[in-house]
Amino acid sequence: MSVTTAGAAAKPRPMTREEKKVIFASSLGTVFEWYDFYLYGSLAAIIGAQFFSAYPPATRDIFALLAFAAGFLVRPFGAIVFGRIGDLVGRKYTFLVTILIMGLSTFIVGILPNAASIGIAAPIILIALRLLQGLALGGEYGGAATYVAEHAPHGRRGFYTSWIQTTATLGLFLSLIIILFTRTLTGEEAFRDWGWRIPFLVSIVLLGVSVWIRLQLSESPTFKKMKEDGTTSKAPLTEAFGRWSNLKIVLLALFGLVAGQGVVWYTGQFYALFFLQSILKVDGYTSNLLIAWSLVFGTGFFVFFGWLSDKIGRKPIILAGCLIAAASYFPLFNMITSYANPALEKAIQNVRVTVVSDPANCGSLFNPVGTRIYSAPCDIARDFLAKSSVKYTTEAGAAGTPVQLKVNDAVVPYTADFSKTAIAALQAAGYPNAATNKDIVKMSHPFDIFQPRVAAVIGLLFILVLFVTMVYGPIAAALVELFPASIRYTSMSLPYHIGNGWFGGLLPATAFAMVAATGDIYYGLWYPIVIALMTFVIGLLFVPETKDRNIDHWH
Repeated sequence: MSVTTAGAAAKPRPMTREEKKVIFASSLGTVFEWYDFYLYGSLAAIIGAQFFSAYPPATRDIFALLAFAAGFLVRPFGAIVFGRIGDLVGRKYTFLVTILIMGLSTFIVGILPNAASIGIAAPIILIALRLLQGLALGGEYGGAATYVAEHAPHGRRGFYTSWIQTTATLGLFLSLIIILFTRTLTGEEAFRDWGWRIPFLVSIVLLGVSVWIRLQLSESPTFKKMKEDGTTSKAPLTEAFGRWSNLKIVLLALFGLVAGQGVVWYTGQFYALFFLQSILKVDGYTSNLLIAWSLVFGTGFFVFFGWLSDKIGRKPIILAGCLIAAASYFPLFNMITSYANPALEKAIQNVRVTVVSDPANCGSLFNPVGTRIYSAPCDIARDFLAKSSVKYTTEAGAAGTPVQLKVNDAVVPYTADFSKTAIAALQAAGYPNAATNKDIVKMSHPFDIFQPRVAAVIGLLFILVLFVTMVYGPIAAALVELFPASIRYTSMSLPYHIGNGWFGGLLPATAFAMVAATGDIYYGLWYPIVIALMTFVIGLLFVPETKDRNIDHWH
């Protein structure tokens, strides 16, 4: 039977009750994935204070971020380990194991004693749990996507698998709501002390429901047929990555689909949140609500673009999302600044800030994992300006010239109280004080969305989410269809987790490092733009369209 045309003539049929159960059970894993991601990411400062309290505040934050990053970095290894098991033993039992590991690890973080109680054991156990979560997540997505796709009828795989993509955003949205609700219920002081544990403990409910449903499911029909026919792979890793014919498809999937999808996704949801909070200085409550509302309005488009990909193909939608996003990021983020913090936008346009220093005393500020501590005055000054959202340039001074800051016509020499004198000069020139700036967009309650500027920011964030739905809605179906059934779990999991875990997961920190290195609050956008354009070109030229492949008979 032809690989590319076997399913072309099949007529879509309605979704059965069993198929709905398959989708629901499989999707709960991605709810966990992003629920946990956002919990740890948004509570990193609190977790740092709880588990790394023996260190100074700045070092605590670094260790907390490194523990966060560890979960990303091991995801591809989890994809290899559990992908192999999934192709050898079966889809159902493998992703039952992954969700147990993931769910229990998340729950244990909620009951783990802090460093004040058990000392150095607390951070060690925390990092171990993050590594377990990352490994389990590496196997979860590939299993869920493969399992759902292998249950889906021909002509409906994009629609069926798009529900998995939807629940990733629902997991993020759920975490937003639970964090906001818990903070409101306990108050900020109690939340920092013990209330932060509640969102982690709530995860046990998701785990219980998911395991109960998954235990009732049967193995995927494709895997059962391969078992009966004796066509399962005996060496999935060798076949997937040791043979050029398949390794070539893995690389094309990574660079021609998933890398661009990953950076568009993380820019639209996570970097947008970081940009609001850390660069535009919008308070955390308002930032979370703005993102939450954009997700409310945008989530249904995951299913729409999954459905549309069954009609016109996966490739046109994913690549169009990459191209449109790359072309739109600079104007969209400029408009977000204009509506969210117009005083900052005005200052960026009107105030000239220059760091003057001997070039020999200025090093690189590239610091994607946040571990560097600067000692040279030139680097300290530029790092301070970047974190204060000040647009600046660097001017070469004569050899041995002491560092000084020019703010329009005022000159601020580098001294022991540099930050105070620099802030005074910047504010005198027109830069707003973040603590007293009444022009920053603010929401007083969750339904305070009808203020013109609030509505405008939500609308702009919705456009960013729309790009996310274009690239992410069809991606699961596209990856499943690229690979033979006997090594599908292994083959699709690795490019997915490198593309999302590495290219996407490191985006916020890398983009801000680029901002710090250049003094331009928008410069970090070049990271997703370049990668999205790379994916567009490689995908357009080399990635095949797969929507009509019959994955049940392709061994």
